[in-house]
Amino acid sequence: MFEAGRRIRRIALCVYAVLFGSIFVTSCGDRRSSAQSLIPVRMAVGGQALSIYLPATLAGELGFYKDEGLTVTLQDFPGGAKSLEALLGGSADVVCGFYDHTIQMAAQGRELRAFVAMLRYPGLVAVSAKPGVTRVEDLKGKIVGVSAPGSSTHMFLNYLLVTHGMKPDQVSTPSIGMSATAVAAITHGKVDAAIMADPAIEVAQKQMPSLRILADTRTGEGTRAVFGVDIYPSVVLYSTAPWLDAHREEARHLARAINRTIAWMRTHSPAEIRDKTPAQFRNADQEADLAGLRFVQTMLSPDGRLTPESTEAVLKVLSISLDDVRSATIHLDRTYTNEFVAPAPSGKTSAN
Repeated sequence: MFEAGRRIRRIALCVYAVLFGSIFVTSCGDRRSSAQSLIPVRMAVGGQALSIYLPATLAGELGFYKDEGLTVTLQDFPGGAKSLEALLGGSADVVCGFYDHTIQMAAQGRELRAFVAMLRYPGLVAVSAKPGVTRVEDLKGKIVGVSAPGSSTHMFLNYLLVTHGMKPDQVSTPSIGMSATAVAAITHGKVDAAIMADPAIEVAQKQMPSLRILADTRTGEGTRAVFGVDIYPSVVLYSTAPWLDAHREEARHLARAINRTIAWMRTHSPAEIRDKTPAQFRNADQEADLAGLRFVQTMLSPDGRLTPESTEAVLKVLSISLDDVRSATIHLDRTYTNEFVAPAPSGKTSAN
C-alpha cells in the first residue's frame, strides 16, 4: 500500500506539472501573441508641440491606440508640407495635418483622403509685431513668417492677402516653424508678422504685449469673419487612397482612437489635459498652455465627420489663392470619407 501511495503521488505531481506548464506556456503565448498583434502605424505630424495637433499625441498617452490594437509612431516635422512629403515618399503611413492638402494634391492628380476630423476651426492666427501694421492690408511689402513653404499656414496667408486686395508675391515668407522658433522670430524682430497657433501665440503675447492680432480663426466668430462659414475643416488624419484601401481596419481603429481622445478632452479640464501632455510639449509658462488649451476645446470636432458643405468651403478658399486648384476639376467626395468614423464605444472615453 505504501508503494502504491507513492506511485499515486508521483502520478499526481506529474499531472500537476504538465497542467501548470501548459497553462504557463499558454499564458506566455497569449501575452506574446497580444504584443505581436499590435499593428504598427507611422504617423507624420506637422508640428507636434502645437495644441491643434494634440489629439494625435494624447491618443497615445491615454492608451487609446493600444486599446485599438495599434502601436503608433509619431514623426514630428516643422510643418504640414514636410509631413505630406513623408507620406508621399513612403516614410509615413498617415498624416495628422490640414485637410486642405488633400485638395491641393487632387489638383495635381494625387488622391489623398481625410478619414477623421479633429477640429472644426483652423486655429491659425495672423499676428504683427511691427509698428504701423494694424490690419492685413498693411502686410504689403513686409516679411511674414510661415511654418514652411506650401504649408497650411502659407495657404492661410495667401488667402488673407488675396481677399484683401494683394498678391501672394507681395510679401516675403521665410520659414519659422510653429513653436519656439516662431516665438523667437516674432519677438526678436526677425519677421514683421507671422502665422501662428497655440500655445506659441500665448507665449509670444506674454513676451511681447504689443503684439497685434490681424486675423484669428480659433473661434466660430473669427472663422466666420475670415472665411464666411461656421465650420471650416482643418486638422484631420489623411492618407493615400491605396493605403486606406489596403488598411481599412487600421483606419477604423485610428479614427476610433482619435474620437475617444476628443471625447476625453471635451470632458476634462485644461489643467488635466496639460497633465497628460508629454513634458517636452509643455511650456514653462503654465498659464500660456492653459489659455491655448481653452481655445482648443472650443475647436474640437463634434463627431469626427466632414460634410460636403464644409469641404466646399475649403475648396473655395484654395481656389482663390492657388491657380492649379482654381483650374482643376476636383471631386471633393474623393478627398475625404466618413466610412471609418463611428461614435466612441460606450464607457470607453475615460482614461486614468
